[in-house]
Amino acid sequence: MREPQIDYEAVFHALPGMVALLTPDLVYADANEDFLRLAGRTREQLLGQYIFDVFPENPNDPAAAGMRETRESMLRVVAGGERDTMALVRYDIEERDRPGHWVKHYWSPVNAPVVDPDGNVMLVVHRVEEVTELLQARSRGGPANESRARVLEAELYTRARELQEVNERLRRAHARDREVALALQEALLPAPSPVGHHRAAVRYRPAVGTLNVCGDWYDLVDLPGDRIAVAVGDVVGHGLKAACVMGQLRSALSAAARVADGPARALEALGLYARHVDGAESTTAVKTFIDWESHTVVYSSAGHPPPVLLGPDGTVTFLDRATDPPLGARPDHVPRPEATVPFAEGAILVLYTDGLIERRDEDIDVGLARLAEALVLHGRSGPEALADALLADLLPSTGNTDDTALVIIRL
Repeated sequence: MREPQIDYEAVFHALPGMVALLTPDLVYADANEDFLRLAGRTREQLLGQYIFDVFPENPNDPAAAGMRETRESMLRVVAGGERDTMALVRYDIEERDRPGHWVKHYWSPVNAPVVDPDGNVMLVVHRVEEVTELLQARSRGGPANESRARVLEAELYTRARELQEVNERLRRAHARDREVALALQEALLPAPSPVGHHRAAVRYRPAVGTLNVCGDWYDLVDLPGDRIAVAVGDVVGHGLKAACVMGQLRSALSAAARVADGPARALEALGLYARHVDGAESTTAVKTFIDWESHTVVYSSAGHPPPVLLGPDGTVTFLDRATDPPLGARPDHVPRPEATVPFAEGAILVLYTDGLIERRDEDIDVGLARLAEALVLHGRSGPEALADALLADLLPSTGNTDDTALVIIRL
């Protein structure tokens, strides 16, 4: 049976109920037929126009809040990439052929994002349930029905205010949760202590929509001699549970690095420990030992994206010759591989988590190539400036859907 050819533009315009599409700048890109009819506007009066230029707030109603609440909802969608359902709201509309004459409307709006493969919001879908006609129908048939309509209108308006108060309380509670999450994140990922005389930069960016805590981590440890150990890791999942698992694994690997004779042995110890930590399965991590006396980097990876070494001459080398499965992927203990690579004075070592390079519906090699290009472009910068440049170039401007940890060492 042949699949039908669907004209999605025709479907959009025939959708029952009011639906409009807006750009992230809240400019009308399209609207279906019901939206045009019930809003009393033509397509030419909408397309290319800022929504609140077309539908401003009623200046005769000092308590009017429909425009402000709608704008805040849409901006939350653009910033967070998540659907936002509004409480019932009154939004008066000025009649186009009768300037100064405002008609009461009651809406129940839902705003939802349309995202591209990188998670960027391309459009905002603005769907509105119109309940004004229900009130008008109730008012037909005489004074008794008109009285009931006024009571219903008052009840709807009161209910809308109550729902808005509930939403405000939820937002305040979310803000408190965010403060707690930030305190936890600071405790789990403190600013790194100085690593001798060497220059390092670290960055952490949470995923959009999370409480600002996650399973990504970094760690820098001074070792005897002119050496340091650097690691990054990624626990599966988001939220407080993933953060707690991350804290346990980070501490365990940091301790193991101080007694192990190399990064592979440190990861082996971490793998044994992770078997007894609920939620640690499939964690990825990469560990490096940097030795300035021998000018070498020794590394081992447990299923993690490869570190990058940028030479003073602009040569980019991915350290991918010692990669093994993530923690807990094997039923039995197996020694992990380890590799050594020399470096020249002034080279740069970059460790990161997958949020920096991976995108939905995109091969990982594309992200690795993007990282290499950005390193060559900004490689002459110091670690702090380079870290900022990489995040600016590689992460979506509206925020990423995955967490990102980044460590840069000038060798």
